[in-house]
Amino acid sequence: MLISRLAVIGVGLIGGSLVRALRTAGEVGEVVGCGRGKPNLERAMELGVIDRYHHRVEEAVEGADLVFLAVPLGAMESAFRSMRGHLQPNAVITDGGSAKACVVEACRAAFGELPSAFVPGHPIAGTEESGVEASFAELYHNRRVILTPVEETSPEALEKVETMWRLCGSDVTQMSVEHHDEVLAATSHLPHLLAFSLVDTLSRMKENDEIFRYAAGGFRDFTRIASSNPVMWRDICIANKQALGKMMTLYIGEMQELATAVDQGDSELLLEIFSRAKAARDRYIDGIV
Repeated sequence: MLISRLAVIGVGLIGGSLVRALRTAGEVGEVVGCGRGKPNLERAMELGVIDRYHHRVEEAVEGADLVFLAVPLGAMESAFRSMRGHLQPNAVITDGGSAKACVVEACRAAFGELPSAFVPGHPIAGTEESGVEASFAELYHNRRVILTPVEETSPEALEKVETMWRLCGSDVTQMSVEHHDEVLAATSHLPHLLAFSLVDTLSRMKENDEIFRYAAGGFRDFTRIASSNPVMWRDICIANKQALGKMMTLYIGEMQELATAVDQGDSELLLEIFSRAKAARDRYIDGIV
């Protein structure tokens, strides 16, 4: 068995789905949950996701050989600080945060240095639902997980975390912390920001009831992610503000070019942009395995 005792700090969609997948694979023993909401933790026990729970991080991590943090980015440093001095020797720590530089710095600030058993990670999976009831064992099947080991990360800790995710059916890759944050700013953080912004803009228009009543499938598809957790995405945008700021500046320039093309009736430029985008999107879809 890969993990004898797993401590999950934040038993929601991400943490709960990890546990379900590991239970299905038969690679986890006792699972200890941790969180502030008692109803969610009680429900997690009813569903068989966790075996017991604590509200205090320091109690939850006692005796765990692997700790998984699935808390908002803004709560990472507090969680790291709480577990300091309560971890068993060689306990592996990993996380599911969607921005990595801020998590690494939070860990460094809490411990004074980066523990050798710390493996920053990010499963590229999720839905707009939240809470343990939304979790399911197949969430990570054929989905990418990016690990961003730092110089201090031990090979043994890295191997254990990589094995854990592969047991969940994930395609595991590695990249630097900086590159991860740049890539995710472009492919995840910016699209979420755009979806939130578009829905908010339309909702504040005088005719918003009619606009939403006649919304077609394309609007629903594009804005689905605007149903995601607002607090979580606020934290993500702030945590990855440097990389996201660069992408926003680039995108604003592209939108200004489009606005000019529409205003001037430049059909050739519009066709060029749309055709280029279609070709790129088609190559992306064809490349998905």
